[in-house]
Amino acid sequence: MTTKENVIGGRNPVLEALKSSASVKRIVLLTGIHGRVIDEIKALASQKRVSTSELGKTEFHALTNDPSTQGVIAIVETTPQVDLASILQSVKSKKEAGFLLILDEIEDPQNLGALIRSAECTGVHGVVIPKHHAASVNSTVVKASAGATAYVPVAEVTNVATTIKQLKENGYWVTGLDANADQLFSAVDYKGHVAIVIGSEGRGIRRLVREQCDFLVRIPLKGRIESLNASVAGALVMYEVLRQRALPGNT
Repeated sequence: MTTKENVIGGRNPVLEALKSSASVKRIVLLTGIHGRVIDEIKALASQKRVSTSELGKTEFHALTNDPSTQGVIAIVETTPQVDLASILQSVKSKKEAGFLLILDEIEDPQNLGALIRSAECTGVHGVVIPKHHAASVNSTVVKASAGATAYVPVAEVTNVATTIKQLKENGYWVTGLDANADQLFSAVDYKGHVAIVIGSEGRGIRRLVREQCDFLVRIPLKGRIESLNASVAGALVMYEVLRQRALPGNT
């Protein structure tokens, strides 16, 4: 596997990437910018021995088309995409209960990045995304993930339903988030090998994928809006997995 680089732009995203465990290779500043956050970025970069350089407008804008950089970018090394077998082997080598996230045609890069960020924070071993009709890991996703893409393996698969069958053959229980499900998301036991399926924005999980899930669960809602943002819903379920595994006697 070979790693690749992506660009994170914006003062707070760059600062967050430095604060996290993201593999920031270097910081590039637009000549003449200043401010409290810029000072924090410089200090933290120095502390973490990340090189910092300044460029004029022409050279700086040649590195990124992002208009929201606020005069600072971070060059971040991302984890290369891997295959599912590699993720499963990694789980076995760690001798832990597997925890995977399956994203069924998430099309918004911001949502994909946010979900990967939550996945990293909750101990997910790997994320599975379809090769087609879905967002892939790009600079927008890296920025939205605050650098979490450097640490969470992402596997692209041709067929999500077939992938779920393969996971079940490897001892995984698969839970899909469905607004029409009878069971609450907190009622499932997540302490064994589990994979959580989050559907696309608006459409939810596709029928063939839904039929492969062992459990379908919903998040209770009280307001007038019919559903949560995909990244928020996914985060709630991932944190329920973490909560259950962190209970006394479950670690």
